[in-house]
Amino acid sequence: MQYLFVRIVKARGLPPNESAYVKVRTSNHFVRSKPAVNRPGEPTDSPEWNQVFALGHNRTDSAASGATLEISAWDASSESFLGGVCFDLSEVPVRDPPDSPLAPQWYRLEGSAADQNSGRVSGDIQLSVWIGTQVDEAFPEAWSSDAPHVAHTRSKVYQSPKLWYLRVTVLEAQDLHIAPNLPPLTAPEVRVKAQLGFQSARTRRGSMNNHSGSFHWHEDMIFVAGEPLEDCLMLMVEDRTSKEPMVLGHAMIPVSSIEQRIDERFVPSKWHALEGEGGGGGGGPYCGRISLRLCLEGGYHVLEEAAHVCSDFRPTAKQLWKPPIGVLELGILGARGLLPMKAKNGGKGSTDAYCVAKYGKKWVRTRTITDSFDPRWHEQYTWQVYDPCTVLTVGVFDNWRMFSDVSDDRPDTRIGKIRIRVSTLESNKVYTNSYPLLVLLPSGLKKMGEIEVAVRFACPSLLPDVCAAYGQPLLPRMHYIRPLGVAQQDALRGAATKMVAAWLARAEPPLGPEVVRYMLDADSHSWSMRKSKANWYRIVGVLAWAVGLAKWLDNIRRWRNPVTTVLVHILYLVLVWYPDLVVPTAFLYVVMIGVWYYRFRPKIPAGMDIRLSQAETVDPDELDEEFDTIPSSRRPEVIRARYDRLRILAVRVQTILGDFAAQGERIQALVSWRDPRATKLFITICLVITIVLYVVPAKMVAVALGFYYLRHPMFRDTMPTATLSFFRRLPSLSDRLI
Repeated sequence: MQYLFVRIVKARGLPPNESAYVKVRTSNHFVRSKPAVNRPGEPTDSPEWNQVFALGHNRTDSAASGATLEISAWDASSESFLGGVCFDLSEVPVRDPPDSPLAPQWYRLEGSAADQNSGRVSGDIQLSVWIGTQVDEAFPEAWSSDAPHVAHTRSKVYQSPKLWYLRVTVLEAQDLHIAPNLPPLTAPEVRVKAQLGFQSARTRRGSMNNHSGSFHWHEDMIFVAGEPLEDCLMLMVEDRTSKEPMVLGHAMIPVSSIEQRIDERFVPSKWHALEGEGGGGGGGPYCGRISLRLCLEGGYHVLEEAAHVCSDFRPTAKQLWKPPIGVLELGILGARGLLPMKAKNGGKGSTDAYCVAKYGKKWVRTRTITDSFDPRWHEQYTWQVYDPCTVLTVGVFDNWRMFSDVSDDRPDTRIGKIRIRVSTLESNKVYTNSYPLLVLLPSGLKKMGEIEVAVRFACPSLLPDVCAAYGQPLLPRMHYIRPLGVAQQDALRGAATKMVAAWLARAEPPLGPEVVRYMLDADSHSWSMRKSKANWYRIVGVLAWAVGLAKWLDNIRRWRNPVTTVLVHILYLVLVWYPDLVVPTAFLYVVMIGVWYYRFRPKIPAGMDIRLSQAETVDPDELDEEFDTIPSSRRPEVIRARYDRLRILAVRVQTILGDFAAQGERIQALVSWRDPRATKLFITICLVITIVLYVVPAKMVAVALGFYYLRHPMFRDTMPTATLSFFRRLPSLSDRLI
């Protein structure tokens, strides 16, 4: 994307003035420089600006129309003209990096003949003019015509904070001052509460040693700690025997003093003194001591994204990282057809769009294109790839913060996002495509426009490291040696998301919490009837191949196509007579299926799927339920209706689970003698089958069973078989339910 760069350096020999400034004017743009600065000891007629302007430029249109660039100096106090310079844009040089920067030159300030004769115009101005792109090193510091609000619209690269899992193992507490007036035969209920920032957890009730009066827990609590490790871990020992909890003592432990480990090696425990309420700085009364085992776990990967869209699986400790296997290159070209997101200038619709891309720990933000429904960014970014089975996320937002006051703090509005899985990209191939930007609103699905991106995964085609990555565990080793629970991972992920959002909100320009939560899919685990339907149809789609195979076999055994059925008979005879060919034939069939589907492979990375998400014809009430808060903010009658609907759905699930359980119980009833006659029949039949299989060759039995299954419909009864009828008559435990 071409820009006209104008670098204003300084001037000399200007007429007397109080504060000079420079105007830059083209046929499409008009900008004004900041006031001049006079260095100490320098003459007042030699002001300095040292400012760069980047104006959107179309070289073809400018050359055809004979456009010019006018640069003029003015006095800020009297608005008097101090002189100017004019350039023909068709003669401005083009600079392509790595060319050296264009050196500024002195140009004589000119004016009308009357101004020059009267002395109102005199002096020289030092500047340089060239045509370049956003790759030019002057672009980041330049005032851009499509991004005038510099503080909020510069392209920026962010880094997520380095996050650790803090494992707190509470072992034992001694010398606690327990209240003496407890009822007889009442054991004190002592618990330990740990708090790190906004995170808190509490142990279960401690077991008391009657001989020593100590309490034991041996319980782990895990928190998320972010660098710089400036917080303190606070532990409080509480006596919750009565209705009002009483703090028996507390301890403050700086997180920076806690030992770090990268594997499962043993960390020794330490005793920490407990202080009373008046402590705080170590000067409180002694209230006992507590034994803790503390460590910062560097062998885990701290999940801040949903597992199915994770962009990084590396552990926290850098010494455990493996070398990168490639580079992911993303070109954010632009967007088109964006809808108006705000009203400005008397109700006129406007959109000030910017993009955010996230992969691994690196976030990037493009500049904001103001007041444009078809913004063009043409910005390129790269990431190192350590695992191909990761996801790149690109989101588009409307910038509100650049226009609102600091006290207003209005969040940026989401326009849409796309996800691209790196493993779906062929090596060293550039994919350039437009993707729809879709947002699900309480009113329904809405298309907000389209985004055009170019992406490439640069790596050797069959690099051994890339192929070996598919056979390695997805998560670091510690996740399998000392796994975390599902509920625990969800809680830790919520804490990590909150910490990342708080960290990026302190940057300049800030990435708002609403942007971070949207990019990280922080609400992906919320209840949604629409998502439940989508997951059900996904299961149906997964089982479709089995259903198709069953239909094909049914057509074979019903002789719908006699030629195919005869060929299946012949193939079956060959496989029975030569059983060594069964496994190779099966794998060869899989290879042929893969080769057949190669012609139907995706040509471009897939974006968001409306049909898969069940967002085409979603019920308005289900959408309203999906966007409802927790606890619900709807009227009681609405909540009651939704609860009844959920109960109806739960009844269906309950019935299906009961049917599955009944089938398993019938299998168990074959030999459990719950139905003595059925068990006797089953054992007798098994004995007969044993004798037949011992006497008759296995190949003959297999041929007989296969031909019996594929017999012609004229030899088949329409009623259920005796085997199926026998199984259905077996007892289950359903009749014993209350």
